[in-house]
Amino acid sequence: MDARKDERRPIVAKTARRANAAAIAIMARMPRDAGPLLTLETAAALAAARARGDALWQGSLDLGRSTGTAALDADGWRWNGTRFPYPAALKARTLYWWDGDGYAPVSRYSGQLIKLVPTEWGVPTFEIDGIKMLPTARESPLDDARRKVALVQPGGKAVLDTCGGLGYFAACCLDAGAARIHSFEKNDDVLWLRWLNPWSPDPEASGGRLALAHADVMQAILHQPDASFDAALHDPPRFGIAGELYSLAFYQQLARVLRHGGRLFHYTGSPNRLTSGRDVPREVARRLETAGFKAEPALDGVLAIRR
Repeated sequence: MDARKDERRPIVAKTARRANAAAIAIMARMPRDAGPLLTLETAAALAAARARGDALWQGSLDLGRSTGTAALDADGWRWNGTRFPYPAALKARTLYWWDGDGYAPVSRYSGQLIKLVPTEWGVPTFEIDGIKMLPTARESPLDDARRKVALVQPGGKAVLDTCGGLGYFAACCLDAGAARIHSFEKNDDVLWLRWLNPWSPDPEASGGRLALAHADVMQAILHQPDASFDAALHDPPRFGIAGELYSLAFYQQLARVLRHGGRLFHYTGSPNRLTSGRDVPREVARRLETAGFKAEPALDGVLAIRR
């Protein structure tokens, strides 16, 4: 694993102090060292190297963030000073982490099955009850986020990230030179996935530029000052799960906290277009217009500018 993540895990409690009290409680329950992340493919590569009698294997055990060398013997392998057994049969499209006793899927069930899922791009997506939350068909979810973030021109700006998810919007804002990102994530299981994901940004490593709060943005936005953000990124769950985040009332709050001329990208996708002919981006654009924006469809969502 890369040095940044190795330094990150032992100071989880320190990192969590940047979030609210609920987020601190979540982070405190986490193990201090998640160890390597395995996929079916990386496990097969380790097994093949052992079968050849290789003493060393070179590759990545953090989804392509870095590469390193594992020392192999007949019964196990050593990585970054820690010895691990070879894994038994692993499943495709599943990530595994070392939980201290064995290799466990990076997933949780709390009424919904939430799962971190590997992709061909290295950068993982996640699923809720089998529904993919991020597009990965043509490019990595991080590259997809980068195109959307570019629409709000975050350089030097204060950015509101309403539904943080795995943090790819925030990561791209950091890369683009945003001055400050305030990110909210309601789901504690998603925060757990985010902590294990080596591609998710680390608030502690951001120099104070990224603040991550475990909170429902529908409520948290009420406490944000007027005109306190220059730009916003809104990537809510689908309408059937979080219809309130598509409401006029919420859009009016977005208009309130954005400065005049502030840019907003709102991911919508195109749900039900083939089955019902419904045009969700157009519906969202009209509602944003009512709330005080100039809005038009862009990419797989809506770009809006605060009037």
